Amino acid sequence: MTVRTIQAGPFEGQKPGTSGLRKKTRVFMEPGYVECFLQAIFNSIGGAEGKTLVVGGDGRYFNREAIQIILKMAAANGAAKMIVGQDGLLSTPAVSNLIRQRKAAGGLVLSASHNPGGIDEDFGLKYNVSNGGPAPEGITEEIFAQTQTVSSYRIFDAPDLDLTALGASGLGGMTVEIVDPVADYAALMEQLFDFGKIRDLFAGGFTMRFDAMHAVTGPYAKAILEGKLGAEPGTVLNAVPSVDFGGGHPDPNPVWAKPLVDLVMSDQAPDFAAASDGDGDRNMILGKGIYVTPSDSLAVLAANAHLAPGYAKGLAGVARSMPTSTAADRVAEALGIGHYETPTGWKFFGNLLDAGKVTLCGEESAGTGSDHVREKDGLWAVLLWLNILAETRLSVKDMMAAHWQRYGRNYYSRHDYEAVPTDDANQLMDDLRAKLTEFPGMTFAGLTVSACDDFAYLDPVDGSKSLKQGIRFLFEGGARAVFRLSGTGTVGATLRIYLEKLETDAAKLFENTQAALAPVIQAAGEMSELDRLGRAEPDVIT
Repeated sequence: MTVRTIQAGPFEGQKPGTSGLRKKTRVFMEPGYVECFLQAIFNSIGGAEGKTLVVGGDGRYFNREAIQIILKMAAANGAAKMIVGQDGLLSTPAVSNLIRQRKAAGGLVLSASHNPGGIDEDFGLKYNVSNGGPAPEGITEEIFAQTQTVSSYRIFDAPDLDLTALGASGLGGMTVEIVDPVADYAALMEQLFDFGKIRDLFAGGFTMRFDAMHAVTGPYAKAILEGKLGAEPGTVLNAVPSVDFGGGHPDPNPVWAKPLVDLVMSDQAPDFAAASDGDGDRNMILGKGIYVTPSDSLAVLAANAHLAPGYAKGLAGVARSMPTSTAADRVAEALGIGHYETPTGWKFFGNLLDAGKVTLCGEESAGTGSDHVREKDGLWAVLLWLNILAETRLSVKDMMAAHWQRYGRNYYSRHDYEAVPTDDANQLMDDLRAKLTEFPGMTFAGLTVSACDDFAYLDPVDGSKSLKQGIRFLFEGGARAVFRLSGTGTVGATLRIYLEKLETDAAKLFENTQAALAPVIQAAGEMSELDRLGRAEPDVIT
């Protein structure tokens, strides 16, 4: 067994986005593609020599093969130890937890998150740093710079390793430790939440369904919900991870998890329902007859987190991504704690968490988390909801009603237009930017623009700046519309329009969301000349 240096690269287009590099699976399978990107990562962090790294993924197509490449290249680049999830599986929050617990230099996450999987679908690879969070922009920019000049990679010439057997083995001078993907994560959850109180809830007849969407949270949810907490067998649906997620789209929203939504709206509805995505970092929360928006979920968790042991001392602050509704801000103001508005991308929360400025973070795209790791965490959010319900004994619908009556309701929705030709999407955004100085005072669909900008973020911890993070329109009366191009797709561009309206009139807290937002939806369409895209309606409404 020897180290080989293979001439390859550079490859165009290997610029990491908000969550690493995502491309079609067949692109990652091209000879040398993964290898050159990984070598660029190693080069950008000062090499792998002597480092301990964590590696795992969501089990999608090409996951195991890519991990074998990573292990052999890590050995060739002098890494001291690689910690790998059994069968190559680790949820993204579990990777973050292991990095932090083992004091590793970083980790490699193989996932395209909520994107579909399969040989003709999507794959992804990202680097997480020593705090357990996604690499900040300074490092991703250096990775991209390295991808543009890399011309060779180093790899250990060795047979594939057995990823099924727990324990340690050697690969050259490097140790490879195969770990139970669930155990350390489950132990952390048991420290944060009152498992005894949640067990009592289930023992009293409380019913639940959790849709793992054929993805990585299946084993975690089975072990914790049905194992440790005593939920009835069958509580966890679609629990076995599949390389193509059962042919579905592992995105926990009302479109792609429609069977679960239909169930909670039916006569057979359980008391509580939830779902998570491909790599386990997103969540959807539902109750009998109600869907809870991610923005509302963050606000409810912020208002009630103190009911769980891990947060009994209160919160330092709350952070949300700019497109996320301002509902959490209203809770933070009532609690007298700080609240922060960041660009989209979990990496922007890392500095705030590390500095102790915030405890909870959330994004409208179904990501919620806390300072227990440095990633969003789908199952954590579900367990916090269960702990709160166990303490209050309220239904989800009653919980939301009480919250809205106290804080007001931020009617909120996101409209996604997927696979838009990139030039068309960029032109729409450019046209909006060009008229930002003209919009204030203009009226669309009866709403008058009071202010607008192209959101820029100045990090309060390290002073770094992030520009052009989304175009915001504020209307008189408190409504809001935000336009942003997503960085998570692999075909064309995804235009996302975020729509919000605050309602404090107690008589108007229970209207249909799309009806309540109708004027904002119409105004957003008029000001952007949305008809130019030739789309009759959004592809996804959340």
